[in-house]
Amino acid sequence: MERGATVVVVSATSGTTDRLIEIAKSASSGRLEDCEKLVFGIKERHLGILAETGNNPQSQTQLESYFTELELLVQNLAILKELTPRAHDHILSLGERMSSLIFRDVMATLLPARKVTLLDARTVIKTDSNFGKATPQLEVIEKTARERMDLSGETVYVTQGFIGSDLQGNTTILGRGGSDYSAALFAEAISAQVLEIWTDVAGVATTDPRLVKEAKIIPELTYSEAAEMAQYGAKILHPATIAPAVRKNIPVFVGSSFEKDLPGTWIRTSVEHRPSVRAITKRSAQALVTITTPSMYNAYGFMGELFDVFGRHRVSVDCVTTSEISVAVTVDNATLENERFIRDLEKVGNIHIEAGYALVSLIGNELTRKSALAKAIFTTIDDVNVRMMSLGASSYNFNFLVKEEDSKAVIQKLHRALIEAL
Repeated sequence: MERGATVVVVSATSGTTDRLIEIAKSASSGRLEDCEKLVFGIKERHLGILAETGNNPQSQTQLESYFTELELLVQNLAILKELTPRAHDHILSLGERMSSLIFRDVMATLLPARKVTLLDARTVIKTDSNFGKATPQLEVIEKTARERMDLSGETVYVTQGFIGSDLQGNTTILGRGGSDYSAALFAEAISAQVLEIWTDVAGVATTDPRLVKEAKIIPELTYSEAAEMAQYGAKILHPATIAPAVRKNIPVFVGSSFEKDLPGTWIRTSVEHRPSVRAITKRSAQALVTITTPSMYNAYGFMGELFDVFGRHRVSVDCVTTSEISVAVTVDNATLENERFIRDLEKVGNIHIEAGYALVSLIGNELTRKSALAKAIFTTIDDVNVRMMSLGASSYNFNFLVKEEDSKAVIQKLHRALIEAL
């Protein structure tokens, strides 16, 4: 709060969202005993945290109402024996609503001279009705923010990440990891001077420190570099976070809430140092889907028909390669569970699916102009089979698909050769 923040966006306490997901599944399956144990655990944890903050009676009453709400949702699911997407989003929203209530009390204690107000994010973050991964309605969000919020700087708002509501008032969620995205949406709506993301690590690193102990914190990134890193597996950033900041040219700071005096990482329009390879990321649990049809030979319209299927099912594609009669794309393994999507793809052509891959991405600058880069890469990992490559669509990334079991060694070798050695 040293930087004079006026909106503080809070995630659920660690592990709570996972427990709420398990409660929803157990309730719809009639496993009420399992639900009772999980609900009890959430109660005990949040009441314990509230007690440590001073046990504000009003907050305790509000927290108890959230527990009652959760128990009623469990009972309804047990009766209906069906977990609808709308009910799923409603249950998951309780994690952030509980944590933000408690955090409001903490902020009020830390800032006695300022007015600290709990803001229900659902009154501002308006979305469509695509439950599970709703799309924000940007113009409506900016309008509601300016109508409902005092932007004079006298009030500090504590609100929830991850959640919103559709235009009918139904609770929606932005998808896992969406709290950073929520913060960016609030920053955009109020034209904030800076967006700060406080997490458990000291900034954005050159690669996952769990894979490479020599990984270093990057002092500054461009928006483009950060967006590519988020899209291709950097866990510290939600893939959608950067876009709202770019639209309003808002600098983004990423720092550690445990070590707040460390310099962290700044994300801006332009930076001084622009190395060829800035970072290496990984997306695990990837599958390669190849669609083949002889009708593609010397024909037009096939690609449009194919990607219409991806669009209708809201399936994101990371990498694409084509031949005369085939198109190969990488998707998350979870996509393969969508049976309707697979059936619709089969109407377009013959499908071959290969699972067990990881997508390794080099993130940097002007990669398409570095004549020696490919040689350096493939000399470094000449003992690894690369199943697919993607270079050229962006000068900021070079992607290649390798077996999951090879990915750690690949990243370690590339980091040593392309980042540590320079």
